[in-house]
Amino acid sequence: QVQLVESGGGLVQAGGSLRLSCAVSGSIFSINAMGWYRQAPGKQRELVAAIITGGSINYADSVKGRFTISRDNAKNTVYLQMNSLKPEDTGVYYCNADQGWEHDEYWGQGTQVTVSS
Repeated sequence: QVQLVESGGGLVQAGGSLRLSCAVSGSIFSINAMGWYRQAPGKQRELVAAIITGGSINYADSVKGRFTISRDNAKNTVYLQMNSLKPEDTGVYYCNADQGWEHDEYWGQGTQVTVSS
């Protein structure tokens, strides 16, 4: 079992920045990958960024060059630094963990990000 708690969302003007945090607890030793997803109103949840245990990182094309995913193993926390935010970045951001050989998935409760124009 893995528990995920997000924080750091809020309201920001276009061009601004936010940093999201995801505190991870539980069976963290068997996590294969951590990711950030977002869901805008009326749209499907989409992958924003993912970091694979071992170092590989992937970004959605829409956020490349603006967002940075990172992890602090000492603090068991994954971050998403979001710069140059756009109104289309608005949505609920969810932290995700892929764990174990069966690739069980765990989700946080989500944090709202609203970017005003």
